[in-house]
Amino acid sequence: MLGMVDMYLMGHLDSVHFMGAVALGGVIFNFVYWGFAFLRMSISGLAAQTVGREDKQEMALVLQRGLLIAVSGSLLLLLLQIPLAEFSFWLLEGSPEVKAIARDYFFVRIWAAPAAITLMVFYGWYLGMQNAIYPMLIAVTVNLVNVVTSFLFVHHFNMQAEGVALGSVVGQYSGLILALVIFFRKYKWIIPEFTSTVAPLLKNMRQFINVSSDIFIRTLCIIAVFTFFTSRSAGIGDVTLAINSALLQYLFLFAYFLDGFAYAGEALVGKYYGARNKTMLGGTIRKLMLLGAGLAILFTLIYALMGESLLRLFTKQSDVLDQGKDYLLWVTLIPLVSFASFIWDGIYIGITASRAMRNSMIISAILFFFIPFYLLFPHVQNHAIWISMVLFMLARGVLLTILYPKAIRSFNEFKP
Repeated sequence: MLGMVDMYLMGHLDSVHFMGAVALGGVIFNFVYWGFAFLRMSISGLAAQTVGREDKQEMALVLQRGLLIAVSGSLLLLLLQIPLAEFSFWLLEGSPEVKAIARDYFFVRIWAAPAAITLMVFYGWYLGMQNAIYPMLIAVTVNLVNVVTSFLFVHHFNMQAEGVALGSVVGQYSGLILALVIFFRKYKWIIPEFTSTVAPLLKNMRQFINVSSDIFIRTLCIIAVFTFFTSRSAGIGDVTLAINSALLQYLFLFAYFLDGFAYAGEALVGKYYGARNKTMLGGTIRKLMLLGAGLAILFTLIYALMGESLLRLFTKQSDVLDQGKDYLLWVTLIPLVSFASFIWDGIYIGITASRAMRNSMIISAILFFFIPFYLLFPHVQNHAIWISMVLFMLARGVLLTILYPKAIRSFNEFKP
């Protein structure tokens, strides 16, 4: 929602450069935030398994480990923000005009990093504790505050790209305050289980590190794909960057709807895995896949019937509207080819089968995104990047389906 609102606000300014700048700046924060996404995913699965085992001390220690990493990592980002910006804008393609606007955007939004990264820990922990209501309330708060303040800063204070960046900062810290209020009101019973000594924190650190490192590598592959997607779009031209950035919102919109089912999978599958309940585990997986398929069909129909209308919501730029229609076929296919990958992600996180997630992502990125792109680009230009994205999403779902029997092999010995 935030990305779409930012794209809408920038798409209705007087230059195509603003859309490209926010997209380019967003790539850097995708790298930053997705780089720490292992915290949310590993904590969700591990916390859910502690709930299944009814281990209160480990529930607390999973949260404590995550918060220590989040605070340390975010402080490091703030200290290194200048070299991070210099390296990022050297690496990414784009016109000087787009990069200048993106730089202003970056140096405002970077101050949201501590709140955003810490929220990942709370999102994962609350989900693992079998409570999806609190993450929903926090996410809605972040979105609403962000949207309102972004509109205010852009339309009333004429802040342009800096306005949507500042809106993100205000939104993230609003969410963090709410997360802390919820914790101290609803989970203060777990505070005595926290520790000030090193030994309990290190007790299960190996599992935490193994799961987190696999998910981190998996996430780096996703970052590489989406960073390349945006950077290469910028290399083709400012109009192409604006088109691809707008159409990418179609993928994100569907992905975040599917993530609701994936997050449910993390919490429920992790709980039943930890409780050794084979019957409930299998039933949950079947229901998740059916719901995911139904939502994919719905979104495919929406994009097929309303694809051009949605594009007009993001921008008034005539070049973007005229040329963007040529690529609507690819975003229409994305829900059908990608739904299984999102659902499997949630299931694999629940059973902490992180190695299979890592391996499938590496194979999908190299063999089904980068290689097809370089083979096809000389012949079909920008279509190549969308074909590669479709193949990448399809390959993820297929590979995770193939690897699942091996990933769950140890569970086959559990009694219902």
